[in-house]
Amino acid sequence: MLDLTTMASSEKKKHWWVSNRKLVGKYLREARDLVATREHSNVFNAVGLLDAALALSPRHEAALELKARSLLFLRRFREVADMLQDYIPSCAKVGTGEGDSSTSVGSAASAPLNEERFFPRREKSVSACSFRCFSIADLKRKVLAGLSSIPGDGHWRYLVLGHACSRLGLMEDALVLLQTGRRLAAAASRRRSVSSSGDSFISFSDTVGSSGAATESESASQLISHIKLLLRRTSAAAAALEVGAASEAVRHFSKVLDGRRGVPAAYAAGCFVGRASAHRLAGRLAEAIADCNRALAVEPSCITALRTRADLLEAVGAILDCLRDLDHLKLLYDSILRDGKLPGPSWRPHHGVRYRDVATEHRALTARVQQLKNQVAATGGIVDVDYYALMGVRRGCTKSELERANLLLMLRHKPEKSAAFVERLEFGDDHRDPDSARDQAKMSATILYRLLQKGYSRITATVMEQEAAAAAVVERKQVIREKNSMPIKSNFLLETTTSSPTATALFQGMFCRDITAAGSVLPHGAIPVK
Repeated sequence: MLDLTTMASSEKKKHWWVSNRKLVGKYLREARDLVATREHSNVFNAVGLLDAALALSPRHEAALELKARSLLFLRRFREVADMLQDYIPSCAKVGTGEGDSSTSVGSAASAPLNEERFFPRREKSVSACSFRCFSIADLKRKVLAGLSSIPGDGHWRYLVLGHACSRLGLMEDALVLLQTGRRLAAAASRRRSVSSSGDSFISFSDTVGSSGAATESESASQLISHIKLLLRRTSAAAAALEVGAASEAVRHFSKVLDGRRGVPAAYAAGCFVGRASAHRLAGRLAEAIADCNRALAVEPSCITALRTRADLLEAVGAILDCLRDLDHLKLLYDSILRDGKLPGPSWRPHHGVRYRDVATEHRALTARVQQLKNQVAATGGIVDVDYYALMGVRRGCTKSELERANLLLMLRHKPEKSAAFVERLEFGDDHRDPDSARDQAKMSATILYRLLQKGYSRITATVMEQEAAAAAVVERKQVIREKNSMPIKSNFLLETTTSSPTATALFQGMFCRDITAAGSVLPHGAIPVK
């Protein structure tokens, strides 16, 4: 009786497994037909069918591959990264225990396969002891064909995930994944070519598959070349910035951001912050603030951009705006400490921000905010902004120098042109939409534009006062110089006697007095007379 119950349960379990396998196959066929149309709505419906198939068989290789490629076609890059997160090299698996060590998951996935995976253990039977004549060439061909059909050898993971990472701004990870996928695809192609006999004909399906693989490999090669170019230019900019060559760093960062091919938004945010540091090193603070505004328009929670803009605003004396950015930064630190992790998924780039440094930076930020608030309270809320440093002109500049600097700044930071950079960026589904980035960029540019206009009016008034004071000094010196250089007139007596009768009478009186004095001296013999 027990044997009959066991057999019935095993038959029921076998029937359930077979029905699920048939249902998964049906879903997969329907999804392939929908994906073949390459229409957005059909591919979206195919993803739903593949989700149902994976709910029945979570490790079905064909369903996983088709779903990943469908999500890539729909530009849902974040879902691709979440789906294949274990293959991203930068995502580390932190071990538990005393010695926490981070190991790369991608390296574990790309490790060589062991012998048991190539040759699985089989149960020994009596028939296995029988001998049969066979050919060495046939055995080699069958073994290599078995190697090429191993389900774990899916190079599509690396290629699809590499394309998704390149759109999400993970350029280093994308380069490693694409190179690994291309190498595995080439190895699989060689194994298939060796396993097939030399005089066998290739079917139409094999031809189509090989042409699709060739197109995918060519696309991966082009993307690898583009990623290498971006990484090379970014490395050159970082090296120039490290040695203090600000103009060279700005040139390399501008080549990355203003290239003909679009740049992922997350990667562009880091380049904007780097170029802002280069502009600050060169003394162009308005340009540095503008680049920080662009980075925050693309990625509002970029901690590095917020910190850099707060430092720039404090350098020019805009303490109130600096406090606003520092308060925003403090809120981000509070959320990070509350959640126990950096914002966003673990694979998202954070531009050098590490979780273990957040607590220390939070304490330093709190003390800095309190110090700035005390400084504002001591001055009665009156903040003296250094507009000379903001506009990049020297103190005591002339009016022509000021007008030239103001013209260049007004042309570069017009709010109408501030959102033009958004058109050159590639936005993934994990970022905000381009319209929100444009609105944020215009608002930040308007604030900077008004600050520059206020600075121009203040400096213009100061320059006019200085020029008026200098002109008055010059005029006073000219009058003094003219008075000192006036000649003494020899005909003063003649002009005095002929000018007025009062002066003539005075002169005659003085002359008669002198003659009388001279006459009194003569009788005393003071003057010898011959």
